[in-house]
Amino acid sequence: MTPNGVRPADVTGAGDRAGHPAAPTTVAAPDHAALARRFGTPAYVYDLDEVTRALGDLSASLPTGTRVYYSLKANPHPALVAALVSAGCHPEITSSGEVDVALSAGADPADCLYTGPGKTPGAVAYALDRGVRVFSVESRTDLRRLDTAATGHGVRVDCLVRVNGAAAGGSGLRMTGTASQFGVDLADVPALLDTAARCPAVTVRGAHFYSITNAATEEALVAELCGSIRTAAWLREKGLPLEVLDIGGGFAAPYARPGERVGYPGLAAALTAELDDRVAGWRDGDPRIAVETGRHLVGTSGTLLTTVLDVKDSHGRRFAVLDAGINHLGGLSGLRRLLPTSAQPIQAVAKEADDAGVDLAGPLCTPLDMLGHGLGLPGLAPGDVLAIPNVGAYGLSASLLGFLSHPVPTEVVVAGGRVVSASRIELRREPVPAGD
Repeated sequence: MTPNGVRPADVTGAGDRAGHPAAPTTVAAPDHAALARRFGTPAYVYDLDEVTRALGDLSASLPTGTRVYYSLKANPHPALVAALVSAGCHPEITSSGEVDVALSAGADPADCLYTGPGKTPGAVAYALDRGVRVFSVESRTDLRRLDTAATGHGVRVDCLVRVNGAAAGGSGLRMTGTASQFGVDLADVPALLDTAARCPAVTVRGAHFYSITNAATEEALVAELCGSIRTAAWLREKGLPLEVLDIGGGFAAPYARPGERVGYPGLAAALTAELDDRVAGWRDGDPRIAVETGRHLVGTSGTLLTTVLDVKDSHGRRFAVLDAGINHLGGLSGLRRLLPTSAQPIQAVAKEADDAGVDLAGPLCTPLDMLGHGLGLPGLAPGDVLAIPNVGAYGLSASLLGFLSHPVPTEVVVAGGRVVSASRIELRREPVPAGD
């Protein structure tokens, strides 16, 4: 049981109800039809080979020696985290639950970067108890809270100052560069450094940027990351220590629609030139350069398998009702961040063509439970299995898991053409001591 009350439960293969983990079984790479028959639907399938390919390709697209942080918020599945950690990735964590996942996946707590604008005293203490020693701070209050916790634990910690720098104009969901709950405005960095000088348990080691997410083009990404480098160089001249420079992310991936992972053939050269021009010493590790990403590393590894329960016509529209909906593929739709209506499922079995576009509806008792509109999926019938690609990031864990209390989908992990694990998250209600 993790601190957030979510517990992974073992899921057995078809016909096995003894509670044993699924034994490795050879499948095609991966055979979605076979996996649907074995584990039922809805089910998420994650391909670890694609995860490690993504990390390798990204590392090759970055300046030599760049550290890559994996943002667990994209997908905290322990098997994915373990694969990335074993391949040299470092965890970027934002909660006690993510601390537990990272450490259970084999991460060294000293390699973790704890971020986020809303760290509670309890969460900071939990991380310190488990050996986390590097934090990104987002305000003077955040800094003082960290100092108090570290002092109470009798330890010293390092911090990066998350900077709300100037926008470079890149396209994507903007995180900073405007009024934001994230980071310290440029004008306020000197005051934060003055506060840090009075915090004996915390040492400022560098800067942390994260200006946009899911940049639409390589040009947009380069503009944002180079803008962060220029801002960091300016802050260094103004007195900000710069042993570590985390220039953030924005690395893209397709979401719930067919498509390939984005490549960045010109990124390394662009960043190397900017660093050479602005940040002396970086080639010798002073500062150490880092980036962070979630969706780019795991997004294309995931597929959601779902079964058609019903097909009906109403007022000139055709609806296919699925056993998966926004409770299983929410994509943060409740926050209107990543709308799932662009999903384009792929039929497992081709049918005869017809002219009717299909609206994909989930099983929930709300008209908002829609995964697609007017999709070209001819001849759908109850019992057909559909595969929704590229949902390895912001899929299950970003969904409305508790709404209507449907079972949580099975998560199947495949590597080298074999099923290596299958599990299901359980939502459990536990009593909380009422106190005096």
